[in-house]
Amino acid sequence: MQATVFSNDADGVVLVTDTGRRLRAPFSAFAGSGLIHVRPGQRLSVELGADDQVRRAWVVGIGEGERID
Repeated sequence: MQATVFSNDADGVVLVTDTGRRLRAPFSAFAGSGLIHVRPGQRLSVELGADDQVRRAWVVGIGEGERID
């Protein structure tokens, strides 16, 4: 799934999906992604867990096992 960074604060990052759904991503969702900072408007790939919470967020081509071709 793709999402756009809407805002970030001390508790995590607010993302908006292509369907307009807002999701909160805790900083732990970015562990291992190689991302240090995200900015509003940035596009991310997002993986949701069984509880429908963001469990992983990354930019394709950045992070372990990701390649830019």
